[in-house]
Amino acid sequence: MQKENQTYKIAPAMRLGGVSEYYFSRKLKEVAQMNAEGKDVISLGIGSPDMPPSEKTIETLCSNAHNPNGHGYQPYTGIPELRRAFAAWYKRWYDVDLDANTEIQPLIGSKEGILHVTLAFVNPGEQILVPNPGYPTYTSLSRLLGAEIVNYDLKEENGWMPDFEALEKLDTSRVRLMWTNYPNMPTGANATPELYERLVDFARRRNIVIVNDNPYSFILNDHPLSILSIPGAKECCIEFNSMSKSHNMPGWRIGMLASNAEFVQWVLKVKSNIDSGMFRAMQLAAATALEADADWYEGNNRNYRNRRHLAGEIMQTLGCTYDEHQVGMFLWGKIPDSYSNVEELTEQVLHQARVFITPGFIFGSNGARYIRISLCCKDERLDEALQRIKQSLENKRA
Repeated sequence: MQKENQTYKIAPAMRLGGVSEYYFSRKLKEVAQMNAEGKDVISLGIGSPDMPPSEKTIETLCSNAHNPNGHGYQPYTGIPELRRAFAAWYKRWYDVDLDANTEIQPLIGSKEGILHVTLAFVNPGEQILVPNPGYPTYTSLSRLLGAEIVNYDLKEENGWMPDFEALEKLDTSRVRLMWTNYPNMPTGANATPELYERLVDFARRRNIVIVNDNPYSFILNDHPLSILSIPGAKECCIEFNSMSKSHNMPGWRIGMLASNAEFVQWVLKVKSNIDSGMFRAMQLAAATALEADADWYEGNNRNYRNRRHLAGEIMQTLGCTYDEHQVGMFLWGKIPDSYSNVEELTEQVLHQARVFITPGFIFGSNGARYIRISLCCKDERLDEALQRIKQSLENKRA
């Protein structure tokens, strides 16, 4: 009996209509194609540290990977050694006391944490305050989960800090979470105790939860700060931290969140239904990485300072202006008025100089006339990118 040809009409879930493929996922396919064609694109787009973690970290990983009893499922709460290491790290560098048993939750990277926190705190149709500009995942994951986005402005004239006068005028009766990210990505604006105090005060008065994403506080920053250092913050705040940036471990996917014990339990209820614990040897190695002394961080930052100088030269060559006081692993600059939009500049640089630079519009409308340069690139390649851009501009003028 001959089967009839059938045309299947399978539709994706409606939630996909509110998001698009991550910009870097799409754009890096184009960069990969250009590389396959022999064009040798220098990527200054992604914040993926290219330096290794400490030798002791790698040695711990290797030695424990040989343990035949270390390959089974691990606790959803993370192993005690890692939780204790995170607690000691917070006390040493941020002067924050955390109970390693109840106030810390290891994560498979911060993106996972954004998902878990949103699921734990926000019902479909409720609102989330998201910075503009800000990390795109705050917006995309919130939309996937059916939350309503309420953007709050960060602007250069205000030092890329929240406009608290504008925030006070908002109706926050349906707001459950407010995402903050200091030191800020993409702008490099640094945290201050005064900023954190105002955020904690706002959260307590408005009965919302501040979630501060804090992965950049050790990069080109002399004074790491945690929002949890503010009295009363633990009652209304959650803080993310990540080993990706601070310890050169992006591919390891190890991060954490810290808050009061009740909030941590709510997140664990979600997390334990979605994933399992990380490989034990990786957790033990991460605990070793957290024991790094000031000299290790300073050595890391020496490399970033050299790269920052070259990134500044690229900005100047392109006619962009930027704040010298930025911290973190990016340089954020405003494009000249001569360009009609930021993609005119970034596409020109990509196709004429074969250098990929991130356009600021992907972080929100307030980034529409800015570019971001990653410092996660070897000095010699950054210098080559600078020379290519200079040459392409000379060719354009000729």
